[in-house]
Amino acid sequence: MSTAVARCFVSLFFILDCTNGFMGNEDALRRKVSLELNPGLKPPSTAPPGVNLLHVRAVGDNDTLHILLCSLGAPAVLLVHTNSTESSVHVDWAAFLSHNYSGSIQMAPKSSVQYSSALVFTRVWEYDDVNNTADPQDLPDSSFLQPYELQNFTWADLNKSVDYTHHTAQLCGRESSAVFSNGSFCLNFSAFESHGREEAWPSLLHNANSSQLRVWLDHMTPRTNKSRFALELHAVSEEGFQNRVDVHRSIDDEYTPSIFQVSQWMFPSANSTSASTQGYIQWKPVAYRKPMPVLEDATPCRHSQPVHLPQAPPSGLVLAYFTQQASTHGLNLSFSMAGDLFYSSTSFLSWTVLVGIGSPPADFFSLLVIVIMAVGLGTPLTLILVGGVYVCIQKKKQDSVAYESIN
Repeated sequence: MSTAVARCFVSLFFILDCTNGFMGNEDALRRKVSLELNPGLKPPSTAPPGVNLLHVRAVGDNDTLHILLCSLGAPAVLLVHTNSTESSVHVDWAAFLSHNYSGSIQMAPKSSVQYSSALVFTRVWEYDDVNNTADPQDLPDSSFLQPYELQNFTWADLNKSVDYTHHTAQLCGRESSAVFSNGSFCLNFSAFESHGREEAWPSLLHNANSSQLRVWLDHMTPRTNKSRFALELHAVSEEGFQNRVDVHRSIDDEYTPSIFQVSQWMFPSANSTSASTQGYIQWKPVAYRKPMPVLEDATPCRHSQPVHLPQAPPSGLVLAYFTQQASTHGLNLSFSMAGDLFYSSTSFLSWTVLVGIGSPPADFFSLLVIVIMAVGLGTPLTLILVGGVYVCIQKKKQDSVAYESIN
């Protein structure tokens, strides 16, 4: 009996060890997160309408992650990682608001900065998909309409949407043209204290070193009967950081049904082997055509390869912080597939992206998938084993009957 109990314990430990290996260890990093709108701007001074600067300070055990969301110029998110728990952001508001950007946003002390990068949303492209291929690379230039320059949008007051408890904010902008008179381009921002996952699809896995942006186009008036949209992104980092987009595949789509891969725009340092000295932009290649995502409203998205750009994007935040020579790369994201519904079918399109430092969060096989695999693989093996034992027993019985002793 003791032998049987020991075998049970061995089997249990083996299953638990395999489960931990597949699912990965939970990210134990935690940060104390606080939000401040327009840091350092004291009454009676106020920011002009449409100018917002949200500062997120996420303090760890021995470091700090600063995240800034800004609507001056093209909307942008800046990440700065420092090796000090006392580091702070300083804004020269007089210079910043007068567009004398250079050096008007700084981190103190400067020596504590370990890594800096920014993601900028520069343009929304609209194209006439006359052949219904949903591939803008195969279309002539004449199919593309005048892009919407997000630097020219008028942005709502961020103070009305900041949630200081749940560390979220919503930034919405409109253009003065008739196209956007009833529509908007919005960024829903979230910062995190620890490891977790949002319930709403695509349910990206996040940790305390990341922040999330849900982007959507709401009730835009298409300029053609077969309009589709694409989004132009610029990534800015310090010189010395490489640039590539990796695509990782999986057989587990539990959290994002029908999607079996994740795309990661990586910025590793060319001079360091440490994972902490890199940034990333991560997304799943899926968008949704309704505010409450369901499988029927999912549509794929594809990205172009990043290309080097000769100048910084038109973002006040980027121009104010990156005083030294910085590297800018851009790519386009297009939505939908051949034969898919056009934007006018729902007048809504959303896409979610994660921005962070260090190693990107990685999905492992969930317990449900492990159980399914165990049942799927274990049942045939059990049948083979039981069948083999049965055959051996039957053969032994036949042999004992066939060779009886002769008197």
